[in-house]
Amino acid sequence: MLRMGDRPGRPGYDRKKLLLYAIICGCRRQIERMLKDLPTLFNTIEDFLWFKLSALREYTNASSSNLMNEGLVPYTLDDLQSYLNKFEPSYYTKNGKDPLVYPYILFLSIQLLPAILYLSKEVGEDGYHVDAVHISIALADHSVLPDGIGSGQKIGVMDACAEAASIIRQYGSIYLRNGNIDLALEYYAQAAAAMGGGEASWIGEGHADKQRQRSLMLKQLLMEILLRDGGIQLLLGPSGMGEEGELKKYMMDWRSRQQFLLEAAHRCQEAGLYDKAVEIHKRVGAFAMALQTINKCLSDAVCAMARSMLDGESRAAALIHSGNEILETARYSSEASIQEKDLISEQQTVLRQLEAILHIYRLARAGQTVDALRETIRLPFLHLDPKAPNVTVDIFRNLSPHVQACVPDLLKVALNCIDNVRDTDGTLRAVKSKIANLVASNMSRNWPQDLYQKVAQCI
Repeated sequence: MLRMGDRPGRPGYDRKKLLLYAIICGCRRQIERMLKDLPTLFNTIEDFLWFKLSALREYTNASSSNLMNEGLVPYTLDDLQSYLNKFEPSYYTKNGKDPLVYPYILFLSIQLLPAILYLSKEVGEDGYHVDAVHISIALADHSVLPDGIGSGQKIGVMDACAEAASIIRQYGSIYLRNGNIDLALEYYAQAAAAMGGGEASWIGEGHADKQRQRSLMLKQLLMEILLRDGGIQLLLGPSGMGEEGELKKYMMDWRSRQQFLLEAAHRCQEAGLYDKAVEIHKRVGAFAMALQTINKCLSDAVCAMARSMLDGESRAAALIHSGNEILETARYSSEASIQEKDLISEQQTVLRQLEAILHIYRLARAGQTVDALRETIRLPFLHLDPKAPNVTVDIFRNLSPHVQACVPDLLKVALNCIDNVRDTDGTLRAVKSKIANLVASNMSRNWPQDLYQKVAQCI
């Protein structure tokens, strides 16, 4: 029916009619036969691919069975993808001379994820990886990635979302490393949305598992930004728990924000970012926890000062000032519970004990050994009063670990002061004896060896 006179004595085909018939019937056998008989039918890959796309048929099981009975095997998207994937990318790109042809082929054959993965791995001045990022955002936002995984790809639905999210996240991390946290936040939010399946995840219409994965990734990425310089200001604003910052966009419930910030503060403490931990605890009203961090840092600074480190005293003074500010804020806070107030009171006691130790070190440094020794004896938790009876007391039972850390250096300072003061009435001998008993009863604590040597010399 389709034959026509091409040349005298040689049969031919009406190619337009032949193509139309193949497209209408969508029969795999007819299409393959036509391409075999007429290998030069198409001049470009693009023409060939559009023909293939036009001939695609997707049937239900029932209609497909009827066609099979009639001898018509439909040409499906899987058939097209399998055929295209037989060739290496270099076949389409002419060994890199035309790099966009291969991803173009993948996009047209609805192999969306392989296409963006290919673009994301391209390097060079053309910046195709940037295209991959924004195409990933568009595809993920419209929730087409899960349904657009190519034939033969061993990737699950969530894996496709995770791949797109990873591409977007990596791009956002470039801005984060360069200090542009505003843009990093935008891309990080898009990455979390991609992980959750797109726009539907933001409005609560997505699958529960996708919602969970989006939430987990979003918290992780927001944490990265919060811990960067300027992150607290960006996410939380000038005050509060994010009501005036960007965090409210992503966590509208204040309890969610509070829990997130408490986790962030804990992460800061683990990373040694104590100033950020204190600031975050203050924002959520966890004043006792903020004071505890202040006391930990103050203890380190006091110990540094005892070891003649130059930054110890200035650091300690700044920490005491911060601690006093927290106490003042907590005093007028209406949100602090009775339990929180008790915890604040405990930390205030620790702060004052550390402040007293710092004062002793300052006196000793200034050469005021008598005053330094007098203040040391007055410390109630050491029990060094020479007039008090000698009793065995576990001074560490109720003593904060932050104060405990300062005791060995404090005892050495006291012994050095005794060496420089004349004992006229035996008082200093009694103090030495109490220090020796204190050290002897705490041998299991493995205090510095020079303290033991100093005690041995004084006995």
